[in-house]
Amino acid sequence: MSAPQLVTEEMMVPSDPGIEIYVRNKRPADMTSFTPERTLLYVHGSTYPAHSMFDLPLGSQSWMEYIASHGYDVYCLDVRGYGRSTRPKEMNDKPEANAPVVRTPQAVKDVGSVVDMILKRRKLTRLNLLGWSWGCAQMATYTTQNPDKVARLMLYAPSWLRTTPSHIHGGSDPIGAYRTVTTEQAKARWLAGVPNHKKADHIPAGWFEQWSKANWATDPVGAKQNPPVIRAPNGTVQDTAEFWLAGKPMYDPAKITAPTLIVLGEWDSDTPPYMSQTLFPLLVNSPGKRFVMLAEGTHHMMIERSRGALFAAVQAFLDEGAA
Repeated sequence: MSAPQLVTEEMMVPSDPGIEIYVRNKRPADMTSFTPERTLLYVHGSTYPAHSMFDLPLGSQSWMEYIASHGYDVYCLDVRGYGRSTRPKEMNDKPEANAPVVRTPQAVKDVGSVVDMILKRRKLTRLNLLGWSWGCAQMATYTTQNPDKVARLMLYAPSWLRTTPSHIHGGSDPIGAYRTVTTEQAKARWLAGVPNHKKADHIPAGWFEQWSKANWATDPVGAKQNPPVIRAPNGTVQDTAEFWLAGKPMYDPAKITAPTLIVLGEWDSDTPPYMSQTLFPLLVNSPGKRFVMLAEGTHHMMIERSRGALFAAVQAFLDEGAA
């Protein structure tokens, strides 16, 4: 059976004054009715935008397209400071000239603005939320604050209280407004948790190049540097220092009352499995909660050889709600 034809729409959604959030929507062309159970919003992690991760057509299809082709109205957003959304003015200066920009509460504000737009657009009262990495803190925090607007919550590689070093936190070094990442640094971080004998074949041929080209193109300023970099706001790094590394949760899992999925790869060295294993029992009021750890996946499993297992696990959880 051939995949359904999909339509794509793009829009800018106002958040705080002077801040506009880029949103992308994909859905089947013949979709005429919309329900909470078949509506999904995705948000990204600390370094890369949503549209160039979630809608990256590796092997001819992106994760966004995969979900949409199963009969879903799918959205993703770039938080302020990322991708095609407004960048704070501090990102035009040297990083050391300003304090970290785009803290988690600001990102949650952006998520809320987009949720409200979708609900109004589709005449709905709630929808499904999917976050990756830092995006999990955003989506979980939003869910605790707006329980009536969330049908199902999916946390892919969530952070929790950290007892091991962070790849992106510089220890005692001062934290500037933003940081820069080269493709070489990105690949080293990506493969950090993969056993040495598996590293050569972990990413299918050509996928890293396609991924890096798409992501680095989202920062035209960084692309002009030598070597090219992507600039990422450091608000999440400051949050890690003040909360996750300090033993202080950013949200209360007991306030999550939506069915919740935690899913991650066994080789995730960014948000190691102990974090999810600690978080899961704290979801005491989440009915039908589920924990899935997948073999041979890292923090970037959505763009790896074994991504099909991740797609299937999340889709099964979504379809369970849609049924």
